[in-house]
Amino acid sequence: MRRREEPVRLTRIYTRGGDSGQTSLGDGSRTSKLDARIAAYGAVDELNSVVGHALAAELGADLRAVLVRVQNELFDLGADLSVPYAPDDGRLRVSQAQVDALERDCDAWNAALPALKSFVLPGGTEAAARLHVARAVCRRAERDALRAAEEVTLNPLALVYLNRLSDLLFILARAANAGREEPLWRPGASR
Repeated sequence: MRRREEPVRLTRIYTRGGDSGQTSLGDGSRTSKLDARIAAYGAVDELNSVVGHALAAELGADLRAVLVRVQNELFDLGADLSVPYAPDDGRLRVSQAQVDALERDCDAWNAALPALKSFVLPGGTEAAARLHVARAVCRRAERDALRAAEEVTLNPLALVYLNRLSDLLFILARAANAGREEPLWRPGASR
């Protein structure tokens, strides 16, 4: 018997339950691995992996702390997407407080950056480049979640969270380039 503070106990990784193209949702119901909801939380899982890849780069402690929190929240988001939505059902759901925290982070990190006068090219430091990849994967996860929301009811805050997170990842990528020349788009530079 697992304790409540122990969210999962895995004694065996493979189950053979998905061999026929079906998988279990968080409530135990079965669905196709091609279900839009599965694509959405699969993209969130990929995003979490890419954020982990960004964490493997040289980062300041403050930036690292934000990304570690985001990784944990992405697990919350995956859990939210993996269970059919019903308001106030007692399930782990993305909350307004998590969205508010992302907005506070956006405001705080952006305040220290110079105003944008051009589009930013993905790149710069290794950390910034990895954060730009995370931002792009986050945008795809958002599109996958929006597609799923057209088929099933999802927590609306899950969609807001992904939208705000992509903004934060853009800002953090810029912050990771602070102190060096930021790669900016220069119209006609390829001519």
